[in-house]
Amino acid sequence: MSTGAAKAPDRLTSFEQLRLGRHVLDHEAAALGRLACRLDASFCRAVERIHGCRGSVIVAGMGKAGLVGQKIMATLASTGTRAHWLHPAEAVHGDLGRLHRDDLVLLLSHSGETEEIVRLLPVLADMAVPIVALTASAGSTLGRAAAVTVALGPLEEADPMRLAPSTSTTAMLAVGDALALVVSRMRGFGPHDFARFHPAGSLGRRLLRVEHLMRGLAQCRVADRSCTVREVFAGVSRPGRRTGAIMLVDTEGALCGIFTDSDLARLFERRCDAALDRPIGEVMTPAPLAVPLGTMAADAVTLMAARKISELPVVDPARRPAGLIDVTDVVAVFPDEAPAEPSLPEESNSAAAADAGYCRLFAEPPPRETA
Repeated sequence: MSTGAAKAPDRLTSFEQLRLGRHVLDHEAAALGRLACRLDASFCRAVERIHGCRGSVIVAGMGKAGLVGQKIMATLASTGTRAHWLHPAEAVHGDLGRLHRDDLVLLLSHSGETEEIVRLLPVLADMAVPIVALTASAGSTLGRAAAVTVALGPLEEADPMRLAPSTSTTAMLAVGDALALVVSRMRGFGPHDFARFHPAGSLGRRLLRVEHLMRGLAQCRVADRSCTVREVFAGVSRPGRRTGAIMLVDTEGALCGIFTDSDLARLFERRCDAALDRPIGEVMTPAPLAVPLGTMAADAVTLMAARKISELPVVDPARRPAGLIDVTDVVAVFPDEAPAEPSLPEESNSAAAADAGYCRLFAEPPPRETA
């Protein structure tokens, strides 16, 4: 049976390709702008339903709408709302057993008449599971059956034939993102929560805190500032790969200085052998830069890069040492970390510079050791 001559493919110049590509983007962007203006109280009701859901948000859709639904489900799950995906065709073959009366079902269908979606409606009604619908019209079969319908309104697809799901799926995705992120805000979902759900990849690295990277006190070298250099190096060995710095504390146990292997090398280079039997407090770097527990690891690494330091103490609220970040421990985690714009004085080893840097980063200066 003849189906007619196939349409010859268009030979588009680079100019025409760009023109058409920009037209698609402009078309969809304009549709989103109109949709934003159309959002009304139904969006708020959908937000309240999702926020108040005591079970899980079950997302379902067919075809392209289904693929969009899977992304919305993933966004909900990663921003604090327990969510799962349900394939409508599989649902009527036993997967409806996943549902609980405390759940809520988010159904996606642009037409509101998708066969597999419509087939679910009476079953969900019998199970008393509420439905939130994303569809073009509240008057569609899906729109009438839903407890809340967020109507997308009339949307013209972006392809020349106005057939391929494009503008409609973009609109669904955008509204799904809006629902997920508004609910996330209402839950008080913050960076700590985001870090817990995104421990891997670049997001996870950005949200790590210094506690996750630092060497704990059991691996650090800590000594009293009154001990001699010789006593310190003879008595503060630790198992494992040693750090390149010794954190020095005052009589209250607060961090008051730091002495590095480079400092020791300089004493030998200058033939200051007598200093080895003098208190290390006389040759330490006083009031060193330090970051408090809870600091974002990326901020600490940026500080180390900007100040070109290899060791950065981590302190508790009383400025007692809690650990140490060694550059060798972070290069693999932040291989491409670039120094931020210098916000600290250039003289990184001076006490005044250390105090100034601490003040700018953490609002109040550390206590200064008095002679």
